Amino acid sequence: MTGGGRTRRDNQAPFMDIRNIAIIAHVDHGKTTLVDELLKQSGSFHEHQQVAERAMDSNDLERERGITILAKCTSVVWQNTRINIIDTPGHADFGGEVERILSMVDGAIVLVDSAEGALPQTKFVVGKALARGLKPIVVVNKIDRGDARPDEVHNEIFDLFAALGANDEQLDFPMLYASGRQGWADVELDGPRKDLSPMFELILKHVPAPKLDKEKPFAMTATILENDNFLGRVLTGRVEQGRAKVNMPVKVLRADGSVVETGRLTKLLSFRGLDRVAVDEVEAGDIVAVAGLSEATIPDTIASPEVTAPLEAIPVDPPTLSMTFRLNDGPLGGREGKKVTSRQIRDRLFKETESNIAIRVTDSPESEAFEVAGRGELQLGVLIETMRREGFELTIGRPRVLFSTNEETGEREEPFEEVTIDVDEPYSGVVVEKMSQRKGQMQDMRPSGGDKVRLTFIIPSRGLIGYHGEFLTDTRGTGIMNRLFYGYQPYAGTIEGRRNGSLISAEDGSTTQYSLFSLQDRGTLFVNAGEKVYVGMIIGEHSRENDLEVNAVREKKLTNIRAAGKDEALLLVPPRRMSLEQAIAYIEDDELVEVTPSAIRLRKRYLDPNERKKRERKGDAS
Repeated sequence: MTGGGRTRRDNQAPFMDIRNIAIIAHVDHGKTTLVDELLKQSGSFHEHQQVAERAMDSNDLERERGITILAKCTSVVWQNTRINIIDTPGHADFGGEVERILSMVDGAIVLVDSAEGALPQTKFVVGKALARGLKPIVVVNKIDRGDARPDEVHNEIFDLFAALGANDEQLDFPMLYASGRQGWADVELDGPRKDLSPMFELILKHVPAPKLDKEKPFAMTATILENDNFLGRVLTGRVEQGRAKVNMPVKVLRADGSVVETGRLTKLLSFRGLDRVAVDEVEAGDIVAVAGLSEATIPDTIASPEVTAPLEAIPVDPPTLSMTFRLNDGPLGGREGKKVTSRQIRDRLFKETESNIAIRVTDSPESEAFEVAGRGELQLGVLIETMRREGFELTIGRPRVLFSTNEETGEREEPFEEVTIDVDEPYSGVVVEKMSQRKGQMQDMRPSGGDKVRLTFIIPSRGLIGYHGEFLTDTRGTGIMNRLFYGYQPYAGTIEGRRNGSLISAEDGSTTQYSLFSLQDRGTLFVNAGEKVYVGMIIGEHSRENDLEVNAVREKKLTNIRAAGKDEALLLVPPRRMSLEQAIAYIEDDELVEVTPSAIRLRKRYLDPNERKKRERKGDAS
């Protein structure tokens, strides 16, 4: 965040040498923390400037979950060279972001935890980076951990690169040992551990400068889209050829060559630390944000009027999971949110598709409902959570995988995932049993140190829906499960769903301690005393397989006859509260999650018990 003097100098300074680099890592391996230290040590912050920890995670959800959801760009200057650094999401559900980002860079830092090693999301992004011909720098992070095993991790990374088809040049990768939190990196494991200078020097030496033609007419591909309250539509991308100046005329081309709009670049914004600074001119190789266009989106080409053909756009892997987003038509609908109509929901979903190309929205056969397809439960869960914070009310159906048909064989195929599980040895048996019940095939089983076992499975995506909560229960909360899209394979057959039925409210009103106390023996409750319920709302999990309608609002009858003894204290077991993702994974096909700004409730799709029975008789509970 640079001051006014620095901004003016940036506007007037001659063009610097440029390096564009992405930081690739699995969730929680420390890439955002490392970027914090790179910014500090390069002098991007003032001496007394207050900077939040994980400064690049600017989104509230990112800070709460401790993950990077949106790719972001920052810039540091080292030895008169501008290094544009892009912090990429580490989760495969946000792969749409990753693929676009890698088209803007010429090198990658692959950050790996010194104890956990290379995990699935590292594999996912590294595979994309190697396929693009990027030459990686490997950084083994968190060397200060007590359970660090740097030599083994080094071998794991080499094996991973070889398995992903790296060429000889990519396999001959330079390596650093580091602690992002302590702010040092060294070429040797027992080096002086002073600062991050070795990392800066290796970036300048190993990452090539962009080799792009600065004399051709201006052209760039939009890779990140956001809306600014003052500037309107802001599109970020790398200038692929030529130079751009403020107020120059441009046109926007779609992938098929059609012209979307013409306009002028009213603002050119270059990255300086965490700030975007207005500049007068940019040239090929620099990463820049532009404003002034109203229709351009991802991955359109923004170019000078004389350019006739669009730049090549990267194909994105198709969505694998779909959910139905519906109007909240329950009895409590419209009381807690500000945006409750189907038109508002529709507009918001289609707006999301403009900036998030990994999400696809279509109108549903149901009235006032929409089919939203994405990469996984986490990606769609983040969208739902964002919408509820914006004041939306909606109901969500059970996630469904998207099937496809093999054109050569005519077979029905479904998405499979590669799952890596680290679990204490005593719990490995139950994990293997549960995964096999869900059609998982074990590929590998090996000790991973500390009395833990690493299990690798190939399993249908359907089999993982709703399993994570059960997995944490089976492993007493000590298991770690990571998943990665593997590809489409022949349909695996029927997979058994949830075994227990639901406790369903048979009355409208507020729950009472008296009625809930008597229902505790029937199963696990999801509500506490004093909460509003309605007919058809799910208030708990039945201890048996069938659904059971119960009265949770009944009050104790009072008489004028004094009881012989004192009433026993009605002590309630604390209810089981579910997060949004847990609720979505828990429901069956005939159930919905009601999401409002202040509550997450479970309900039956058809609230009227007579309607449910009629549907069951027809064999159509969906």
